[in-house]
Amino acid sequence: MRAALRTRYGGPAVVHLADVPEPVPGKGELLVRVLATTVNRTDCAYRSGQPWINRAVCGWPRPRVHVLGSEYAGVVAGVGEDVTSYAVGDRVFGFVDGRPGAHAELVAVAADGLVAPVPEGWDPVDAAPGTEGAHYAHAFLRVTGLSRGDRAVVVGATGGIGTAAVQLLHAEGVEVTAVCDRLPPGRPDLLTGLGAARVVELDGGRGDDLGGGFDAVLDATGHSSFGAARRLLRRGGCYVSSDLGRGGQNVLLAAAGPLARALGRRHVRFPLPHEDAALATHLAELMARGDYRPVVDRTYPFDQLCEAYAHVDTGRKVGNVVVTMPGERSQDAG
Repeated sequence: MRAALRTRYGGPAVVHLADVPEPVPGKGELLVRVLATTVNRTDCAYRSGQPWINRAVCGWPRPRVHVLGSEYAGVVAGVGEDVTSYAVGDRVFGFVDGRPGAHAELVAVAADGLVAPVPEGWDPVDAAPGTEGAHYAHAFLRVTGLSRGDRAVVVGATGGIGTAAVQLLHAEGVEVTAVCDRLPPGRPDLLTGLGAARVVELDGGRGDDLGGGFDAVLDATGHSSFGAARRLLRRGGCYVSSDLGRGGQNVLLAAAGPLARALGRRHVRFPLPHEDAALATHLAELMARGDYRPVVDRTYPFDQLCEAYAHVDTGRKVGNVVVTMPGERSQDAG
């Protein structure tokens, strides 16, 4: 089968296409024929080995697993022993963090992992980006306990995690203030259309007019900090980031979180995402109801995967970048 490989860490140029043996589904696994995949922040971190903690996961000095790709939508092509929840021909989408392989024509995934049936009427191109950003966004919601009537700021609201967070929070009745560097050209209503009650474009500023009294500040890019967020939070409010922070400060501050919470102080929580079938099913239900639809920036054909990586590396993508496999429809890149 055709797959995208990297045998060393680096920029997009380290990725190349090659023929590799087809994976064989093991006990409790599905073999999925990939119709669409994505290039996301997780993939770029594994490709580059940055930050350095990724090399502890991926291997040192060279990566152990060569086929990248964490997100997919496709069709079940085979099932392993003891799999009863899916059958050959079922349409599925999901996420395979920790055991990449979705940048290939076939990928083996755990049947009880972050995988669910594609909602009725959904195209694989639209379903493929349904899990990576959303499972991080769901972790924000879970650790903060935000619910109807609460107020939250989402920093980096136009990215893959940010656009998912705005929608998932809105679906729970949370009042969302969405913060971004700038809205994408031609899409001034992007974030209000996703459910944001207010949108603030920083355009090089610090967001001094955001006000305060928020229950939570959710940093979807890692470009903010607890120090910057404190003035926005009510007493007892929390800052949550998808990033470790400079020097791992977000993890260290989160360790002191229980004491700070007990004292009613502003504090940090670190979101460790769940990656199970229950979450995938929940996301699929939100998609089917129209409460959550992944935002697609652009699509690339599989043979332009390096260009897709280069675009994500710019940090300017809006929502998600989708890669279509041969035979699946695609839009012009650009």
